Amino acid sequence: MEETRNFVQLRGTAAGEPEPSHENHGQRFYRFPFAVRRLSGQTDNLWVIATGDQLRCLGTLTGKRLSVDGQLRSFNNKSGYGSKLVISVFAQAIFPTEEGDLNNIQLRGVICKPPVLRRTPLGRCISDMMLAVNRRYGRADYLPCIAWGQVAMLTGRMEVGEVLALEGRVQSRAYTKVVEGCAQERVAFEVSVMHLME
Repeated sequence: MEETRNFVQLRGTAAGEPEPSHENHGQRFYRFPFAVRRLSGQTDNLWVIATGDQLRCLGTLTGKRLSVDGQLRSFNNKSGYGSKLVISVFAQAIFPTEEGDLNNIQLRGVICKPPVLRRTPLGRCISDMMLAVNRRYGRADYLPCIAWGQVAMLTGRMEVGEVLALEGRVQSRAYTKVVEGCAQERVAFEVSVMHLME
């Protein structure tokens, strides 16, 4: 049985041009906004990180239909501005496509904070979890997950250290945060759990 899994497959539309993200071991990375429509018609607006080499052959990105295979990554933002936990899709393969939108993620990791089980005003169960998914070289990605209904009941009873394998989608959610009396519009990224896996 595999210890860890982190695989994302997206198909959607590039919503802007790449901007510099970071440099690592002499390799330059860029990020660009990526829009994936749900069946409901709502759009998840995600960030994709890719290398300059991956992007060079694609030309102008805005409005281009793309398929992205990769991993969901997290890092701590220490700049003091915006979310402390930054979530993005790290592209391992990226290419043009004519196929319809797709948003699928498979994760296997360890629960690293006690899950929070709650109910909506209408009585529906929700479970919030933080999943630690190990990378090679001793690092890990800390990925917020949310489950509903029966899946929420199952995951809400899990304990720190338990292994969780799931399939779902990467979603964006807009919210308002009041900072020093001023309302700021922000976006949270999380994994919406569709079902549990072995």
